[in-house]
Amino acid sequence: MIEPVFRELGRQDYLDVWRAMQAFTRERLPDTPDEFWLVEHHPVYTQGQAGKPEHLLHPSDIPVVNTDRGGQITYHGPGQIVLYTMVDLKRAKLGIRLFVSAIEDAVIDLLADYGVTAANRPDAPGVYVDADKVAALGLRVRQGRTYHGLSLNVDMDLAPFDAINPCGYAGLGVTQTRNLGIAANWQTLAEALYPRLTSHIYARCTQIDADMPKSVSQ
Repeated sequence: MIEPVFRELGRQDYLDVWRAMQAFTRERLPDTPDEFWLVEHHPVYTQGQAGKPEHLLHPSDIPVVNTDRGGQITYHGPGQIVLYTMVDLKRAKLGIRLFVSAIEDAVIDLLADYGVTAANRPDAPGVYVDADKVAALGLRVRQGRTYHGLSLNVDMDLAPFDAINPCGYAGLGVTQTRNLGIAANWQTLAEALYPRLTSHIYARCTQIDADMPKSVSQ
């Protein structure tokens, strides 16, 4: 296995990082290492390819970006871990469904280390504690290579979620690790999440799904 590259980007505008992900995926070669980018974003709503404008309930000063990942609308902002996953699924012989499961399981394992029981849902990708969503994911697959990734709410202003149907689900509750009684800060959780994520992803290599869709919803 080619050792992946981990990059910490700090706080960035969404558009700049999105364009960089597209360029990296477009230009990578068969032997280019996978990359994982850790970032926080300035406040932004992102609307997936299947996004419906009615899921933005109350327009505000927060910009809305129509992006090329799967899914509907979500919010990114300070205090949220965003970890982008540029992985060559074709080289890893890894199917998209197993890739999604790996992301979800990494977050579930991380929360379990702090005594929080979380789970995924077959009808709505992401990670939930009781009925509230704590982590979202949205992916794009281009020629067997992924970009976009996951977000984990840590210690942020959750009010902007009130202005949307998160991920297209009316009335969906949203929570964060601070509200779940986890005192660990953003940096500590981010540094713990990355090795769990890569461990789950690469442990599933050679397990191929039947299909490879171009996008996966949140």
